[in-house]
Amino acid sequence: MTGRCAGLTALVTGSSRGLGKAIAQRLAGEGATVAVTGRTMEPDLKYQGSLQETLAEIAAAGGSAIAVQADLSKTEDRERLFAEVVHCIGAPDILVNNAAVTFLRPLDEFPERRVRLMMEMHVLAPLHLTQLAIPAMRERRRGWVLNVTSVGGDLPSGPPFDEFDRSAGFGIYGTVKAALNRLTRSLAAELYEDGIAVNAAAPSKPVATPGAGSLDLAKTDTEDIGLITQTVLELCTGDASTMTGRIAHTQSFLREIGWLS
Repeated sequence: MTGRCAGLTALVTGSSRGLGKAIAQRLAGEGATVAVTGRTMEPDLKYQGSLQETLAEIAAAGGSAIAVQADLSKTEDRERLFAEVVHCIGAPDILVNNAAVTFLRPLDEFPERRVRLMMEMHVLAPLHLTQLAIPAMRERRRGWVLNVTSVGGDLPSGPPFDEFDRSAGFGIYGTVKAALNRLTRSLAAELYEDGIAVNAAAPSKPVATPGAGSLDLAKTDTEDIGLITQTVLELCTGDASTMTGRIAHTQSFLREIGWLS
């Protein structure tokens, strides 16, 4: 298969459903050999989507992919995942850190164990997987890391604070995404001389995915998932000397590069 990612390997986390699945399909459609990963390998009535289904849809479209089941909240699973990907398709040229877990609750009653889990998934796991990917990228002097972030990582305006920020319970979610944004910028700076681009993509509006639906999000005024996958593609194939360190809000970013009017 030819395309902008022809000859490249990619690892996309959280790709059994939703945004991660769409990203994996887009990169495979552009010619990448893609490793998909998540906790749900086989179809399960309790969940919408599985790695097997993602794999089958990529194959049906003429793409190439493998699936590795892993719980990315566990250090040992991240190491096993990466080793298996390297063994099967080689070290990734593209790493997309999409896997996440989200709980919404006011800060005065937020359980510590859930705070720790969100920090693990949104910050520590992306850092760890990036650390595992760096040596091969550095040796090739080529690589792209893309972290899926959120406009929730932007600071709320105020005072006075609007009703949404006072009552939505997004405090921890915004905190971990803000940390991920800072991590993205720091990695981009440290890896700049190695030819490795590190960026983050934030949907400009909520995305209607199974995860968002379970949290009562993205019911109206949602963003086309195609805008996000296009943003990811641009950031995962761009010139690392100029397209790095970006915290890209999808719609404004795509307008900036002339893809969206």
